Amino acid sequence: MSKIKTTFFCQKCGTPHAKWQGQCNGCKEWNTLVEEVVEKPKEKGWSEPKTQKLKGTSPIRIQEIETDKETRITSNDSELDRVLGGGLVPGSVTLLGGEPGIGKSTLLLQISLQIKGKVLYVSGEESQKQIKLRAERIESKNENCFVLSETQTQKVFKQIELLQPDIVIIDSIQTLQTQYVDSSPGSVSQIKECTSELIQFAKKTNTPVLLVGHITKDGAIAGPKVLEHMVDTVLHFEGDRNHIYRIIRAQKNRFGSTAEIGIYEMLSTGLRIVTNPSELLISQTEREMSGHAIAATMEGVRPLMIEVQALVSTAVYGTPQRSTTGFNAKRLNMLLAVLEKRAGFQLGSKDVFLNITGGISIEDPAIDLAVVSAILSSYHDIALPKEICFAAEIGLSGELRPVAKLDQRITEAEKLGFETIVSSKGAKNKVVTQGINSLSLTKIEEVIALLFA
Repeated sequence: MSKIKTTFFCQKCGTPHAKWQGQCNGCKEWNTLVEEVVEKPKEKGWSEPKTQKLKGTSPIRIQEIETDKETRITSNDSELDRVLGGGLVPGSVTLLGGEPGIGKSTLLLQISLQIKGKVLYVSGEESQKQIKLRAERIESKNENCFVLSETQTQKVFKQIELLQPDIVIIDSIQTLQTQYVDSSPGSVSQIKECTSELIQFAKKTNTPVLLVGHITKDGAIAGPKVLEHMVDTVLHFEGDRNHIYRIIRAQKNRFGSTAEIGIYEMLSTGLRIVTNPSELLISQTEREMSGHAIAATMEGVRPLMIEVQALVSTAVYGTPQRSTTGFNAKRLNMLLAVLEKRAGFQLGSKDVFLNITGGISIEDPAIDLAVVSAILSSYHDIALPKEICFAAEIGLSGELRPVAKLDQRITEAEKLGFETIVSSKGAKNKVVTQGINSLSLTKIEEVIALLFA
């Protein structure tokens, strides 16, 4: 009997070690090495049909490579197609991660029931009856959607050979296991080997594969970091379970931009596409309240009108608090320092709380002016006019800096009925406005004089 070979893998980064040690040599984390049984496969998990010939086995000149324009497969989900860059690319492998209960399985089941073509939905977490109950709640039908409850990759590939689907969905990659690696499902070696088999299948058969990935308590996708390097696209499904909105964004995309986002609304019948998120993210209240300001932001090529809420109060416990939701806390401290140094506001003894409504995180620097306006509105306890919005970055000397794609921001603000937009005077592109008044200012002092004179 041959000796069983074992290797110690780091559960954080996947670096193998010959023996156990306290610290990983790769990521320098402590107590992350776990012993796993390793058996090298004698044959590959996915074997290409003999009728097909291997392509790309010999080197050729780059000028001789034939490039046919790939026709993307539309998922009939406008938000997902936007994030992917126009649809699913044949032969691509997409990894979708997110917190438990956020709606990953619901989203992929909706795609399975909406997309044109034969879909194989492989679930290692739920039975076929559970998936059928969710499909009845979604109220979508697709005669070419096939459901398989299986965790062995070899059995999955046998069903794929018989069915020959156009799209394969795996829910989830942490539940799969291959017989060529003798370790438990979800371990580093199992995830790497199963993903490698699925990537090989996708590239050889030109079939797109979608994988669901669990995340750890730190928010990273469970398993080795090499998993994200192996796949073509990494999507993150975000949102607070206390809110009804869900956001899907690309962290890696070999076939498109990573700046796009898709917005959904979670309902009892599934996920509904939000076509105009600006109207939903702005409070529809008739009463004027202090500490509220509207920012014209951009997420990729999509303009969004976001409501910023601020609360400034006297610090009770001595040390002032700085709390933010959906905004960078370090940038808030920088803006408060600019207000104190350049505008003369004594905020060092004040508690400042900032919130971006709807549970959305914004990194666009054009939101700076709206943040400052909301803080000053709460500081003076004076409500800002409802028909005004802001789009400008603030520099350390208190100057208003220009932002990109100002014309699209103004068009979105005009569409939603805003009468005035405050921006920087240094904008390079000249914007022609008809139904909205565009105010171009240079310093934060001019904004304060405009709003609180």
